[in-house]
Amino acid sequence: MPNWNEVLEEIQSCKRIDALDFVRRKYLKELHAITGRNVIAYYSGWLQKSDINKVMINDDDKNGLMAVIHGLDKSKGLDLLLHTPGGDIAATESIVDYLRKIFGTDIRAIIPQLAMSAGTMIACSCKEIVMGKQSSLGPIDPQFNGISTYGVIEEFERALKEIKEYPERIPAWQVIISKYHPTFIGDCEKAIDWSTELVSSWLETGMFSGESDSLIKSERIAKDLRDHTKTKSHARHIPYEECERLGLKVCRLEDDHKFQDTVLTIHHAYMHTFSNSPAVKIIENHDEKAMIQMQQQMQQMFPIPQPPQGGPRVHMLQGFPIENPFIETQKNDKQVTPP
Repeated sequence: MPNWNEVLEEIQSCKRIDALDFVRRKYLKELHAITGRNVIAYYSGWLQKSDINKVMINDDDKNGLMAVIHGLDKSKGLDLLLHTPGGDIAATESIVDYLRKIFGTDIRAIIPQLAMSAGTMIACSCKEIVMGKQSSLGPIDPQFNGISTYGVIEEFERALKEIKEYPERIPAWQVIISKYHPTFIGDCEKAIDWSTELVSSWLETGMFSGESDSLIKSERIAKDLRDHTKTKSHARHIPYEECERLGLKVCRLEDDHKFQDTVLTIHHAYMHTFSNSPAVKIIENHDEKAMIQMQQQMQQMFPIPQPPQGGPRVHMLQGFPIENPFIETQKNDKQVTPP
C-alpha cells in the first residue's frame, strides 16, 4: 500500500514543473484503466486550508462537474471520489439531480477518507459506497452557520418542559430563546425534514431500487443518519462497520489491492496538492479536464518539498515555478485547467 512519503517522493523526483498535476492525473487515468468506468474526483482542501467557506459544496460546483463530464462516454457509468466536509443542501440536491440525469443511478461513491454531512448525502444517492478502514461518512443533520438544527429543537423542547415544571427559570430561558429570530425553529424543522426526505428518496430509487422493502429500509437509514441523539455531534465519524450496520450497501476498499493502492495514491496526491499550492477545491476527471478553485490569498507559509539531492530545485505551485523554499502571499482567482 502506498504511503504518504512514497507519493511525496514520486512528486519530488518528477522532473516536470507541473509535478503535482501530473502525478494526480497519472493515477486517475490508472483508476479508469482498472475499472473501465468514468472517474471524477471531487476534492476539497478543508483539512489544509483555514477558510472553510471556500471548500463547501455550493452551486458553483455544478459548473465544475459540467466541465469535466463534457465529452465522457456516459454509458460507462461514474466512479465519484468524494472528499468533502459537506455544504449547502440545495446545491447538493441540484448536483445529485444533475449527476442522475447524466448517469442514471450507475454511480459509485468512493470515499478515500472523509465525506461528511452533505458529502454523505451524495454518497447515499449512489448505487453503492466503497470505503476503507480509514474512511468515514458523517451525520446528515443540517447546520445553520455551525449551529445544529437538531440541537436547537432539543434545546427549545427542553425550555418548554422546564418552564412548565419550574416557572422561576423563565427569565434564564427568555434570554436564550430571545436570540432566535421568529421563524428560526420552523426553519430548523424544515431543514431536518428536507435532508431526511432527500436521502430517503435517493436510497429508495438508487441503492435499494427494486427491493420489496426499499421504502422502509431507506426511511430507517435516513432517520438514523440524522438522529442527533445517537450521533451526539455533527462532526461524528461513521466508519465502514457502522455504515454496514445501518444497512447501507458498502464494499471494502481492501477487497481489491490494486484498486485500493490506486485510490489511496490518488488521495495522497490530492493532499499534497492542497498542502503545497493555493488550490482549495479540485473537480477533475480521468481525461485531464479539471476545474480548480484557488485560494484568494495564502495566509500561511507552506514549505515546498525539495527533490533528492542533485535534482532540480524548481517546484510547481499550480502552474507557477517556485525556486524559494517557502511560498508567501499568493493571489489567484479561480483557475480552470484546460483539457
